[in-house]
Amino acid sequence: MTTTASGTAKAVPHLTVAERVARGKQARAEVPRSSHASFDAPSDRPDPVELLQLQALTRVPELVPIRYGRMLVSPFTFYRGAAKIMAADLAHTPRSGMVVQCCGDAHLSNFGVFASPERRLVFDINDFDETLPGPWEWDVKRLAASMLIAARDNGYGVKDQDTIVLDTVGGYRAALREFAAMGNLEVWYARLEVEPLLERYASQFAPKMVKRTQRALAKAHTRDSMSAFSKLAERIDGHVQIVDESPLIVPLRVLLPDAEGEEWLASLRELLRQFRLSLQHDRRAMLEQFHLTDFARKVVGVGSVGTRAWIALMLGRDGDDPLFLQLKEAEASVLEEHLGPSEFKNHGQRVVVGQRLMQATSDIFLGWIHVEAGMDGVARDFYGRQLKDWKGSAEIEQMVPQGMSVYGKLCGWTLALAHARSGDRIAVAAYLGGGSQFDRAILEFSRAYADQNEADYRALTEAVKSGRVIAQTGL
Repeated sequence: MTTTASGTAKAVPHLTVAERVARGKQARAEVPRSSHASFDAPSDRPDPVELLQLQALTRVPELVPIRYGRMLVSPFTFYRGAAKIMAADLAHTPRSGMVVQCCGDAHLSNFGVFASPERRLVFDINDFDETLPGPWEWDVKRLAASMLIAARDNGYGVKDQDTIVLDTVGGYRAALREFAAMGNLEVWYARLEVEPLLERYASQFAPKMVKRTQRALAKAHTRDSMSAFSKLAERIDGHVQIVDESPLIVPLRVLLPDAEGEEWLASLRELLRQFRLSLQHDRRAMLEQFHLTDFARKVVGVGSVGTRAWIALMLGRDGDDPLFLQLKEAEASVLEEHLGPSEFKNHGQRVVVGQRLMQATSDIFLGWIHVEAGMDGVARDFYGRQLKDWKGSAEIEQMVPQGMSVYGKLCGWTLALAHARSGDRIAVAAYLGGGSQFDRAILEFSRAYADQNEADYRALTEAVKSGRVIAQTGL
């Protein structure tokens, strides 16, 4: 039995391994692996700039130009913000018919390191704003294309570009086949811890590169609420408050000065009490030991710029015991237009449920809330987590081809684990097979989609030059 969002139970079929293998092979006969190579933009393909403008209608108007400015930095940064565009394109591509919990935005920068509750540094997917049950191929194609686009941006040769994509997809396929041979609990407990990983690959790289990676990991260990506190907070007359760094970080006292801001801070304390109800009981008890001190709007990411993202400064036993929570607006997934609405009415819950299902380990304060009337009077959904907890991401621009190839394998393995936890790993593995036919098909797709992405990037560039779109750069 499984439980739906409404709390009702439904029966779950339990097929034999042989039946699941047959299912995958039958899908292969109906949708050949080679069919995934094609990407032909339809004649009625939506205008990519228009799609971005439609997405901007629900966002904070004064922040939208920052989003466009960040997307204009390169074709890769454009791609990071173009999940809606690619979702519309993927809707026209072949599907094997096997569904997993999709990330929905599985590009290479949405993977990274962070702390597990056991205080181990792990590597996993770290962005689930667009998560929704859907075709597993869509995540693989989004990841593979991101690898090729980033490799082009870094000026790698065609041979290196191809190797990186093939290693990424091959890593996914090999890992899925490994997970297919494992028991259910063995898959569920699998995770990628960083320290053993570095030891495994250290001999393959120059000492200089290994030391740089070690420094980056050591820096990740320092990224926690205490380090955020030193950068984002200040003491004024003994009172702790978030620093004003408008327009990227705007404290509540700046958005709503005087008495109105104090009234909202009081109401926010009540909202955080409601947020705690979405947590496990032990974590709820922990969060109750902190009290809200200040609140601010914060610009985050590339694709998320313009959505309402807030940081909450909370203090524990004293003024030197901080906790920063990030509360991020959750809108409908970009996949829903093409796959149907989520079973969850609250999109914050959609994100949290998807994240818990796909991630091997999740933030202890991961939860959700519905706000009936925000500052603009509009009802919105949010999900929350710690702002920083040993978080770190790869420096894509600093990678050499060999390093990006290894990174692609890690991303492929991680995505395969997420799909194995949520879908029929045995059927998908049977579909993929032991050869490289699927890998090469995705390479062909990635080449074609990277070309399309460059054309879309140019379209946004021209839209800014013509004045159709206003972009603010340098932020």
